[in-house]
Amino acid sequence: MKIVIVGCSGFVGMQLRSFFEKAGSHVISLQVREGTQLQRMVDVLEGVDVLINLAGLSIFGRWNEAYKKKLYTSRIDTTSKLVEAMASCKHRPKCFISTSAVGIYPNDIESDEYQNEVCESFLAHICRDWEKEAFMAKHLDVRTVVLRSGVVLGKEGGMFKKLYFPFLFGVGGKIGSGEQPLSWIHIDDLCAIYKVIIEDECADGIYNLCAPEPTTNIELTKTLGSLLSRPTVFAIPAWIIRLAFAEGSTLMLEGQKVYPKKLLESGFEFKYPTIREALKSFF
Repeated sequence: MKIVIVGCSGFVGMQLRSFFEKAGSHVISLQVREGTQLQRMVDVLEGVDVLINLAGLSIFGRWNEAYKKKLYTSRIDTTSKLVEAMASCKHRPKCFISTSAVGIYPNDIESDEYQNEVCESFLAHICRDWEKEAFMAKHLDVRTVVLRSGVVLGKEGGMFKKLYFPFLFGVGGKIGSGEQPLSWIHIDDLCAIYKVIIEDECADGIYNLCAPEPTTNIELTKTLGSLLSRPTVFAIPAWIIRLAFAEGSTLMLEGQKVYPKKLLESGFEFKYPTIREALKSFF
């Protein structure tokens, strides 16, 4: 199988590349920048089996107007270019998997793929436009799947790597109230889900890429402290997070309680359904 990954340099991209290469697939990294020529993209995409789109500037930063513009364009413009390139291919990819985020959902209700209510935040605005661009590929008769991802946990990257050393040295703790929900996914389950989506020719539309048991910031804090046998008495007040990250602070101070209903209906079995099982696997 021939797979092209856009955004291969990030943690998830690197893990997916390794996962599929070990399975015998030929994986190609494609960088799409502002000046990338359309024909170059067409040449790379011609005749491939799967296109995976992970492109996008990290959402963890201080959201001033310039940063917000980059957050938007790095996702929407890149996805639009990929669809344009596929349209110019003689032999288009059979499957297009594009990324979105659970941040599209409201933070005050439980959500799954069958719910139409979305949030009014800037992140949700990005997600709506991002998904709209991705689904333009359906008009090209390309099977299109959008994965709304939760926070990715892995030993080599993602949230766990950022938390490990502060907690190891006993200075880890909750953020804000700690009551904010957290929808997350173990990197091993993430890779397995991509495999299932690719192999199931009936899979299309939106899927929530998260574990079946959401957690909270305080539960994550207590679980990690317990596994490391370290105290978790420190806390970062909400005002400090708002000062440091501006509008981006909502990513840490708010959250979504999201369920992967379509994956569960398909019979997918999560290897790490709970936060304790996921974190324990890293030790």
